[in-house]
Amino acid sequence: MGDESSYYLGLNHSKKGIAINLKDREGVELCLRLMEKVDVVVENFRPGALDRIGLSYQQACACNPRLVYCSISGYGQNGPARDQSAMDLILEASCGLISVTGTRDGQQVRCGHSVADITAGMFSVIGILLALRSRDWSGVGQWVDVSMFDSMISAMSANFMNYLGSGRVPRPLGTAFDQIVPYCTSPTKDRAISIAAGSEKLWGVLCRVLERSELINHPDYATNALRVAHRGVLEPMLAEIFLHDTAENWFRRLNGVGFPCSPVRTLDEVVDDAQAAIRDMFPVIEHPTAGRVKVTGPPIKFSATPGKLQGAAPLLGQHNSADAGGVVGVGSQEAGRFGSDGRDFAVTVAGLLDSRCVKRFLLDKQAVMSTQLFCK
Repeated sequence: MGDESSYYLGLNHSKKGIAINLKDREGVELCLRLMEKVDVVVENFRPGALDRIGLSYQQACACNPRLVYCSISGYGQNGPARDQSAMDLILEASCGLISVTGTRDGQQVRCGHSVADITAGMFSVIGILLALRSRDWSGVGQWVDVSMFDSMISAMSANFMNYLGSGRVPRPLGTAFDQIVPYCTSPTKDRAISIAAGSEKLWGVLCRVLERSELINHPDYATNALRVAHRGVLEPMLAEIFLHDTAENWFRRLNGVGFPCSPVRTLDEVVDDAQAAIRDMFPVIEHPTAGRVKVTGPPIKFSATPGKLQGAAPLLGQHNSADAGGVVGVGSQEAGRFGSDGRDFAVTVAGLLDSRCVKRFLLDKQAVMSTQLFCK
């Protein structure tokens, strides 16, 4: 969008951005001073990386015992895989997800979105909230260690428990589900539709809409266990029936009697969907260089404190001035002297640094990290 990454704009709206050079000792000291003032620090470096530069949990905790320090990594802070490189695709493979995701003929695929990244992020939020709640009565913070590996195992609990209970190693089933039949997508005259007969009652509803009532109590299909056992015959039979009409007509008929279903929609259709509009899931914000930007909205709705966007994604180091100064208690007169490019930040914030080191804090994009500081 303009010269800005749409990915960055979408992930970072409503945040403020402070850029600090962590390759400089004074930058590390400045980070420690910031950590004295905040409630939560989130870091996503390889395990041990922040220890080597002086920003480990132990060093941060010494500055602020109430700090909740969350480390997100691929495999966690200990164990034989601790130092392995990790990205979403790698974790989808190592946790077993790809082994059960793909077509029935054996082609394995990754999930269509970065599920390992997002799952670890959500577990991190849960962990941070638990640690903050614990701090309410203990008065002290703690280290929250979240790995993508652990997160995916937990998120796939049903898959693992099915294996642990049966001893059968699952294989890809396309869009089908190994424990419920029918529970899959099926082609129609124009596009695919998803159907989910999650109970015997719903199985009867489906059969009646398909005008195949004789299947309801058929000795091969009367229960879900029987349908799973005979899926090789039943699913192709149902697929042939669905080819006789369009997805929209099937959706209208099935949805009209309360049967779970949906056409397989594309992302542009989701963006234009009336439900997404009512839920304000694609609001528009103004960015100083990208212009009007449509982003994804808050997924959780509150009755007393409704969520709202707090502004566009920050430019690099955009809030190195008065906003950052406020974190460490700089007065308004001093804050007014912060340069918009952050050049005076290092020496102005609470008089922490000697003026001779200011040049080392110029925002060299190759020697800068951005960290999110969540304040009271």
